[in-house]
Amino acid sequence: MQKAIALLSGGFDSPVAIHLMKPYVDIIPINFHQLPLTDEAEIEKVKALSSHLDMKKLYLVPFVQVLKALVENCNHKHYYVLSKIAMFRAAQLIAEKEKADYLITGENLAQVSSQTLSNLTSITKHVPMEIFRPLLTFDKQQIIDIANKIGTYELSKGPEICSLLGPRKPSTKSNPDEISRELEKLDLLSLLKESVEKAEVVEF
Repeated sequence: MQKAIALLSGGFDSPVAIHLMKPYVDIIPINFHQLPLTDEAEIEKVKALSSHLDMKKLYLVPFVQVLKALVENCNHKHYYVLSKIAMFRAAQLIAEKEKADYLITGENLAQVSSQTLSNLTSITKHVPMEIFRPLLTFDKQQIIDIANKIGTYELSKGPEICSLLGPRKPSTKSNPDEISRELEKLDLLSLLKESVEKAEVVEF
């Protein structure tokens, strides 16, 4: 079976996405955490979700330095688009190491600002690997219903710390060329390599 790297947060969406893709690919989840800006509870939540989903391995990648660099060097309104591109590109580095062919995300249209059609297009055009978005057209209630059915709802419930450094008014529209210019403002690859090298690998 081919492998995929899945972006796993502590929210409802990504665990459901992993569940839906499990019959088709061997999945390794990866979490980009914001310690020490957040506490260990977020990490424990992701570990519990990974275990519940019968994952064999979990990557915990420290990402504060990457996110701070985006805030300091790039147009802040594009923070969510740029940070998602950074996460996908870091996931790609791990995919190369794990010989994985695909990336998986719980993104779905228009639930949050980074997930509009134009922003998803900008993200996809800056990530060379194939991205699967099994929840793309799901609404929140559909996702919560599945989360309840598979037993991840209670684990995912509660505050999710994902926007500590984000703007108050993020962009809902973006242009891929503009995003390219923003990414050129920093040495993203070096930052990502440094973060991935510091990743903790948890085995279940």
